Amino acid sequence: MSILDYTALELGRKIKDGEITAVEATKAALQQIKAVEDQVHGFVSYDEESALKRAEEVQKGIEEGIYAGPLAGVPMAVKDNICTKGYTTTCSSKILENFVPTYSAQAVENLIKEGVIFLGKTNMDEFAMGSTTETSAFGETKNPWDLEKVPGGSSGGSAAAVASNECFMALGSDTGGSIRQPASYCGVTGMKPTYGTVSRYGLIAYGSSLDQIGPIAKNVSDCAALLEVIASHDPKDSTSIERDDYDFTSALVDDVKGMKIGIPKDYFGEGLDPEVKDAVLAAAKVLEEKGAVVEEFDLGLVDYAIPAYYVIAAAEASSNLSRFDGVKYGYRAKDYEGLHNMYKKTRSEGFGAEVKRRIMLGSFVLSSGYYDAYYLKALRTKALIKKEFDKAFEIYDMILGPVAPTTAPKLGDSLSDPIKMYLGDIYTISVNLAGLPGISLPCGRDKDGMPIGLQLIGDCFQEKKIIQAAYTFEQTRDYEAPEIAKGGAEA
Repeated sequence: MSILDYTALELGRKIKDGEITAVEATKAALQQIKAVEDQVHGFVSYDEESALKRAEEVQKGIEEGIYAGPLAGVPMAVKDNICTKGYTTTCSSKILENFVPTYSAQAVENLIKEGVIFLGKTNMDEFAMGSTTETSAFGETKNPWDLEKVPGGSSGGSAAAVASNECFMALGSDTGGSIRQPASYCGVTGMKPTYGTVSRYGLIAYGSSLDQIGPIAKNVSDCAALLEVIASHDPKDSTSIERDDYDFTSALVDDVKGMKIGIPKDYFGEGLDPEVKDAVLAAAKVLEEKGAVVEEFDLGLVDYAIPAYYVIAAAEASSNLSRFDGVKYGYRAKDYEGLHNMYKKTRSEGFGAEVKRRIMLGSFVLSSGYYDAYYLKALRTKALIKKEFDKAFEIYDMILGPVAPTTAPKLGDSLSDPIKMYLGDIYTISVNLAGLPGISLPCGRDKDGMPIGLQLIGDCFQEKKIIQAAYTFEQTRDYEAPEIAKGGAEA
């Protein structure tokens, strides 16, 4: 068996038992990166020398008992909008192409203390604005299952890197489905925690009221273990919440007897691919057979989620991205006359088309005369969507549905029609608007062999319920890897 075929927790156990060293695991991952990166392009950057040096330090620490956690010695990747001290963090944008942070995100600091090894930074849609990882200034990432298709976005690089065995797990960020949708497209597992569970300190902001860092891995167990490490209260983040319980791995129990699962009828109407519908409903049947109570219900306001989300996210983006002006850090235009001209030229040259589109939309909805008509109305809609979910969770333990209306589209299809790309987020964005936890895991494949994802949504701070149900469903299936993932070093 290849080292690369292990899950993160299996590898962690092998390293702890002395059967594999952290250095051997890191070399295997780097070897796989070199073998497939030309085709997949999951990474913006990776540092072989630094990763091997860190692996040697961690191995020594494991032997001395300094690192005793289940993920110690496991190589992983980090999305390129999460700050890593001393390593370039670009948000896949020209405007930050040379930005090297002087500090690491709190989630990264937590992982360093755990003894995890960082391989590099993964590609993404520029400033996390996109659903296909095609808006990156450094080239598109391709889906490991079919190199002519998108991996999803904006955390497409992280999902593709895990699926193609370039790393054992990865961090992503989720503003409107940016962890769950690429996980679905790439046939891996991804989780968006309750808003405030993982510190946003060091996450370069897109939509501050929506962004949340989360795990992407091969299975539910790895996601739970990774979430357990990165989740913590952080006084540096005013939206960080102190929780009583961070023991997410205790929910890895194969049992859904008595759990009430609601299926929104609104999620299975027009626009949903029949193959996706059949696979998701078959997954619901499996959970029902294992003892869950599954029933359909009406979840209101679904049609209003997309306009509310894109008004709020664009408004927050236009405010957050105003700091990128060529003055203190990042790219600056070479030829300009005066300060205002420098701002204009720097931002015109530094930002890509999709980012400019969202900044302009955000500036418009925040402008005098339109603020009440659009932005305040969107905020009121957001509150109503949360109320609808609150009503549902009075009856159900969780909500089950698809992650995306279709499987991964072809490269170029979505870019030519931005509205179509926005509509692809219909099943994921409500979770961010309401601050809820959600998980995506594979539940089948379409006629072309492309992965289909199942989404489970829980009430605030009820990650354990969706982890338990996801784990229970996962026990009925074997993990499938794309052909490109095979190879690497033998264990």
